Amino acid sequence: MAVATLDDLIAHGVAGQRVFVRADLNVPTKDGKVGDDTRIRATLPTLRKLLDAGARVVLASHLGRPKGQVDPKYSLAPVAERLGKLLGTPVAFAPESIGAETESSVANLAEGSVLLLENLRFHAEEEKNDPGFAASLAALADVYVNDAFGTAHRAHASTVGMVSLVQEAGAGDLLVAELAHLRRVLKPARPFLCLLGGAKVSDKLSVLAAMVKRADVVCVGGAMAYTFLAAQGVPVGASKIEADKLDLAKQLLEKCKSRAVRVHLPVDHVVADRFAEDASHETVDEIPDGKLGLDIGPKTLRAWGTVLSTCKTIFWNGPMGVFEWDAFAGGTRGLAEALAATDAHTIVGGGDSAAALAKFGLADRVTHVSTGGGASLEYLEHGDLPGLAALRRKV
Repeated sequence: MAVATLDDLIAHGVAGQRVFVRADLNVPTKDGKVGDDTRIRATLPTLRKLLDAGARVVLASHLGRPKGQVDPKYSLAPVAERLGKLLGTPVAFAPESIGAETESSVANLAEGSVLLLENLRFHAEEEKNDPGFAASLAALADVYVNDAFGTAHRAHASTVGMVSLVQEAGAGDLLVAELAHLRRVLKPARPFLCLLGGAKVSDKLSVLAAMVKRADVVCVGGAMAYTFLAAQGVPVGASKIEADKLDLAKQLLEKCKSRAVRVHLPVDHVVADRFAEDASHETVDEIPDGKLGLDIGPKTLRAWGTVLSTCKTIFWNGPMGVFEWDAFAGGTRGLAEALAATDAHTIVGGGDSAAALAKFGLADRVTHVSTGGGASLEYLEHGDLPGLAALRRKV
């Protein structure tokens, strides 16, 4: 990786140093309270190491999509409160991410303590990787640590722009761990199964093309499966398809065939006459006119479960159906249970897949659940990330 690690930085000495930690604290909040705190917990090992080493930690993150405007509902203040409880020590909060008041708060920060900055995306300059904003962030730091895997695929001021302006920079423990697991997918123990679901082919097109070069088996479910079925001339009724992606779907299937990659598409479906939680539903082998597929059926689940049990590496991204609704959650639940039961190295690529595992109480039964869905897909596609490349340039 050729990137300094957190342990490397601590070995150089961080006591009394201003250590800027870019974390991914983008968690759900409501009425001033944090909901799922998984991402906060994920960065605790890095923070505890730095605090134990006497660092003065300046913690930064984004939350939601405030579109460059101050919006109280996206404030990180509730995160500071929750983080303080998890760390067992108060976490100070700066109501601005840059400026004289924030610089003063950082200057007065004691060794072994944390200051959380307000939402970086309250400034449009963050996502634009604006040099001036990057310089203002860098002015708060002696050392930079990127522990935000979930945003390492974004070339923003806090992930790329400020890195070259700080004396030392390295990767936090979470970022290192995420990359270690994903490298197991880039060079997998075989057979290697790629299990893809979700709504749109367009969202997964590039990673699917990349996986065709690496995988032995590909299973495609979710709404995106209907575009592939339609490309083969299979009736899909009123199921949602991307008509402009039919030719690309055909090409991908042909590439799989030429590379001897086995492709499995659903052979039965749970269908409904409308997209609604209370819609009447049935299981069919062929989708009739006027019906739309909202989950894979039991025959598909059994067949894929058999294939899954023979594989040594499995990467899963995207649900098999509308798992939020119980009537259409069977496929996603069944595959999650099959993943939990296998001895394979199992990696779940964040997002809805991680939410499904959490819903079914199976998150601790797979090898690794990524904190970043988009970042994991981009890393598997390119083998690199902008935030990672920025750290490499410091070595």
